[in-house]
Amino acid sequence: MRLLTYEREGAPRLGLLLQERVVDLADSTAGTLPESMQAFIEAGASVLHQARELIDSLGGDADALARASMPLADVRLLAPIPRPPRNIVCVGLNYAEHAAESRTTQGVPEHPVYFAKPASTVIGPGAEIPLHAHVSRRIDWEAELVVVIGRGGRDIPEDAALERVFGYTVGNDITARDLQRRHQQWYKGKGLDGFCPLGPYIVTRDELPDPQDLRISLRVNGETKQDAHTGDMVFAVAKLIAVLSQGMTLEPGDLLMTGTPAGVGFARKPPEYLQAGDVVEAEIGGIGLLRNRMAQA
Repeated sequence: MRLLTYEREGAPRLGLLLQERVVDLADSTAGTLPESMQAFIEAGASVLHQARELIDSLGGDADALARASMPLADVRLLAPIPRPPRNIVCVGLNYAEHAAESRTTQGVPEHPVYFAKPASTVIGPGAEIPLHAHVSRRIDWEAELVVVIGRGGRDIPEDAALERVFGYTVGNDITARDLQRRHQQWYKGKGLDGFCPLGPYIVTRDELPDPQDLRISLRVNGETKQDAHTGDMVFAVAKLIAVLSQGMTLEPGDLLMTGTPAGVGFARKPPEYLQAGDVVEAEIGGIGLLRNRMAQA
């Protein structure tokens, strides 16, 4: 199923996407389902079962679906988890060609390279990405598959890691390359407000049983910049979860960005960076299209 967060009367609400219509899950179940994505994830398997029953009841009844929903085009989508309760865990250099284009001295890493983005970076589909022109002049794009943890735990075995996944969404790890180099680490250059667009939906794990079989791409103003396959990851999703959880407890709703493929702006000849008004579209097959515009100067 495809779950989303949308804005209603100034507040985030949990929705289900069905036939290009948005069903408010709490309203449609007389308040028996949570109103937020985070609460829904934390509630576990029982709410997923209830949501699937709702899909079964509405999916074949066009009149009932029309009464219980609104057109997708009429709602303002937010990030699936508008304010993650913890920092977002990211993975660097997880595609060999991206490691090569980055001209790193270590080449392809022997172990996953983890870092974090603060929760204040998160924005939703259609939201403007801030320019922060007083801080950076070299803002870059990075399309990424994002894993949403469903059932947490510590020391999770690799062969059971995908069972802990709630679902997947699309992310764009926006990066200020000049800050990244100036401070000699990734947190500051990737941590500016609005530098983590997420969405448009979370697709539950049952609909994407193999996260290593997805096409991932990114366009700027309609021109393709990245076009790859998640099967090209150096470390697969299950491995990333297993290693991250070693001695560290993962919690429901944790977000894991799994790295970006080749085609980023700073590695192009000559280098390319995002400009005011640019439209950036990150897309992953089976999940959806995440579109954002750079703010005007």
